Amino acid sequence: MALSEQLWGLGVVPGGVLLVHASFRAVRPVAGGPEGLIDALLTAVGPAGTLVMPSWTGDDATPFDPASTPASPDLGVVAECFRRRPGVARSSHPFAFAALGPQAQAIVDGPLPLPPHAPGSPVDRVHGHDGQVLLLGVGHDADTTLHLAELLAGVPYRVPHHVTIVRDGRPVRIEYGENDHCCAGFALADGWLRAEGLQQEGPVGHAHARLARSRDIVRLARARLAADPLVFLHPPEAGCAECDAARASVAPQSS
Repeated sequence: MALSEQLWGLGVVPGGVLLVHASFRAVRPVAGGPEGLIDALLTAVGPAGTLVMPSWTGDDATPFDPASTPASPDLGVVAECFRRRPGVARSSHPFAFAALGPQAQAIVDGPLPLPPHAPGSPVDRVHGHDGQVLLLGVGHDADTTLHLAELLAGVPYRVPHHVTIVRDGRPVRIEYGENDHCCAGFALADGWLRAEGLQQEGPVGHAHARLARSRDIVRLARARLAADPLVFLHPPEAGCAECDAARASVAPQSS
C-alpha cells in the first residue's frame, strides 16, 4: 500500500493543516528516501492542504538565517529536507517551523515567540486552524503541541534559557524562561487520547503512527494540568535532572 493511502487510512484530512514530527529511520525504506516521504505527506494533504514541520535551529549562540541555517539534527533528516524544498515558507526566528501550502505563510509568520511555543507561535497557529498532529515513528515526547497546552494552562515552571538574534546588525543574547523538562511525561497523552477515542494509530511504512487533532491534544492536556500543574514532571525520587530543574523553578506557595 502506498504511504499516502496509509495516511488517508489513518485519518489524515485532505485540505487540512497537518503538523508532522517524523523519524525517517522508523519509516524506511521509502522509495525516493526522505523526499519520497515528504511527497507522500503532500499527496495526503492535497493541494488545498498545508504541511507543517518543526524547523528550529537548536543553536542558542548563533544568529538564525531562515534561508541557510540548518534545522536541528534532533529533528531528523525529513525536517531538514523539507525546509530546503522550493516553495516552503519558514519562520524568520530561531524557533522556526516550516510549511508548504495555502496556509503556510499564515502559520510561520510572526515575531519571536517566548517561550518558544507560546500563543501566537506556529504551533499555536496550527491549533487555531484546527490542524492535525501526526507523530510518525515518534511518541508524544516529540509533540510540541503539549508545550502549547502547558503554556495555555499556566504551568508554574520556567527554566532559564537564552537565544541569540540580530538587532541593529549585531548579535544580541535574549534571556527567557522556558517550560522545559525531559518530556518523557508527555507519553501520558497516549492514554488520555485513547480513552476518549481521539487518537488514530497504525502503520505508515514500517513506523507506528499516531494522529490526533491539535485541539483535542490541548483540551485533554489542559484538563489534566488544571488538576495537577506538575503532571508532566517526574517525581523528585526519580532522579531526573531536567524535571528536578523545572520543579526547583516553581515559586513556593505563600501561607
